[in-house]
Amino acid sequence: MKKVGRPLSFDRDKALKKAMLTFWQSGYETTSITDLTTAMGITAPSLYTAFGDKKQLFLEAIRLYVYADPDVINQMNNAPTAKDAAWLLMQHSADLFTNENTPPGCLMASSTASGSANSEDVRSYVADIRNDMRLNLKLRIDQDIEKVLLPSDTSADALADLVFAIIQGMSVLARDGVKQNSLILLCKQALKAWPENH
Repeated sequence: MKKVGRPLSFDRDKALKKAMLTFWQSGYETTSITDLTTAMGITAPSLYTAFGDKKQLFLEAIRLYVYADPDVINQMNNAPTAKDAAWLLMQHSADLFTNENTPPGCLMASSTASGSANSEDVRSYVADIRNDMRLNLKLRIDQDIEKVLLPSDTSADALADLVFAIIQGMSVLARDGVKQNSLILLCKQALKAWPENH
């Protein structure tokens, strides 16, 4: 008979959100277990019981960050064109990076910007998520090329890379204090480089 563990004495979802904000503020490597337990309001044994270890907690925090707003993902998937999908992603990023209730910038970019070889697998995990998002946009661009909505000589790879380079840059600007309206203007300016089929 399977042994039933004791129920958690805290709200796991709320604790995870607090951990996410702590990683977002301080980065993966520099955030200690003590930092996490203090922010989450739990003991170290409770953290290990509920989340495994620091790495597993971080990976779960990243998943929470990426998939927190399924409406945005659905809107992007249902956007009429790749340009519309790119605009939604960039606009959502500008909002997210400058939200008053969260640290500035991108959690994925700021929390893994530096680190030792010990965190290489964590950086690879984050890079894989970014690459999946980039690939989804690239496939949308490929579809628009096939539908003749974009010029036939359009590089889907380069165009997707452009969008994600802008988003990465927006994260740095947000951490430097640039406000949301300025990031939105940047997005609009950047999308003027989007090719048109005449």
